[in-house]
Amino acid sequence: MVAGLTGFALLAGGGPAHPQAPDGATAPSPAPPVLVPALTGGTDALPTAAGLQAALGQLTSDKALGTLTFAISDGVTGKLLLGSGETTPSTPASTTKLATSVAALSLLPPDTRLTTKVVHGAAPADIVLVGGGDPTLTGLTVDQIRIGGAPVDPDSAPASLPDLARQTAAALKAAGVATVHLGYDTSLYTGPAAHKYNDGYNIGPMSSLMIDEGRVVATQDIDAPARVPDPAAQAAAKFADLLGAQGVTVDGKPAQAQAAANAAPIAQVQSPILPRLVERLLTNSDNTLAEAVARQVALAQHLPVGYDGAAQAITKTLAGLGLPMAGVQLNDGSGLNVNNTIPPIVLSDLLTLAASADHPQLRAVLTGLPIAALTGTLDKRFVQAQGSADGAGVVRAKTGTLSGVNTLAGTVVDADGRLLAFALMTRTNVDANAARAAMDRIVAKLVLCGCK
Repeated sequence: MVAGLTGFALLAGGGPAHPQAPDGATAPSPAPPVLVPALTGGTDALPTAAGLQAALGQLTSDKALGTLTFAISDGVTGKLLLGSGETTPSTPASTTKLATSVAALSLLPPDTRLTTKVVHGAAPADIVLVGGGDPTLTGLTVDQIRIGGAPVDPDSAPASLPDLARQTAAALKAAGVATVHLGYDTSLYTGPAAHKYNDGYNIGPMSSLMIDEGRVVATQDIDAPARVPDPAAQAAAKFADLLGAQGVTVDGKPAQAQAAANAAPIAQVQSPILPRLVERLLTNSDNTLAEAVARQVALAQHLPVGYDGAAQAITKTLAGLGLPMAGVQLNDGSGLNVNNTIPPIVLSDLLTLAASADHPQLRAVLTGLPIAALTGTLDKRFVQAQGSADGAGVVRAKTGTLSGVNTLAGTVVDADGRLLAFALMTRTNVDANAARAAMDRIVAKLVLCGCK
């Protein structure tokens, strides 16, 4: 997993503030400190709007960017230092996952785990596999699992369906049961299973019961693998095979069923804790996991557990945190919906909030951000060939890409050791790679900048 943020110390303090200067950029104004970089002597000597503009020069006018809106904020105070169209609602693409992650971590206990269980059915030989909303549940052995191309970290190892089968078989044998009828319960989720922009690759149908995120080939660790049309049926069939391998026969084909509310449990397995799930979904921009976490927010807010209810729950939670919600329109938790809108300043504020000493439970938002030129969706960005290598290893940011849309929101430590939060949002129909490279050059320049 991504290592924690270093190079700054936490102090108690308040929330975001972003006063507007007459020329449309923003100038500094006092605000309570919430996070003080360890390399600075205090909270004075902020970067100035003029200093930032001078350092960035023509980088923000690069034609490859098309239409650019952005916000650059001080990570200590949350104050907007420089912006253009910072309050303009813009398509966030996968930076929507920042909103989903902040909402989940602020609302749910940090030790939250998603539980998949097997319970007794109506008859002694009936059992029901109950989905708990964990798309990372795996049918693979530990040595087969790859997450973002790397072997699984033991602290973040997904729940194991083979282990659930072993537990279940042992309990059944102890009770003298050797043949069962298997049902499977997907009632936790409501509404349509398919995302509005479902393509069967970037995301497939959502179900509260699935294994390996519904991939056709479980070991295919790529950005957009082919997904099965019925992930719950896939999981149940795999479970039946695993029970058979343990000496318990499943009579007939597994069928959908709803477990009784008071059904006695036979066995269960649990996902990694919520902060580890958030790190995984941010680092790898995992759409399926993001939608699953969004549904946990809906459950906690007692709203319908589908795309619409999850979006409403995230919005409600963020508003309760005091974030400025003007211009925010969410329709999902992953950012695949092109009708989502978030202004750049809100993305910047989400990151500042995650760094605040008042919200330590949000720290996984920062530790989950991909590291420039090293991890996740930034592993091949901020390189010498694109003129942005100064950001390598220093910039941490969430990427976002849809047709004609490129976004980047994250944190950077400048030359004076001060943490800055930024959000860049572009719309162009030209060259997406060129747009991303132009954004990276802007952020890399901040690394070299004291910008007083």
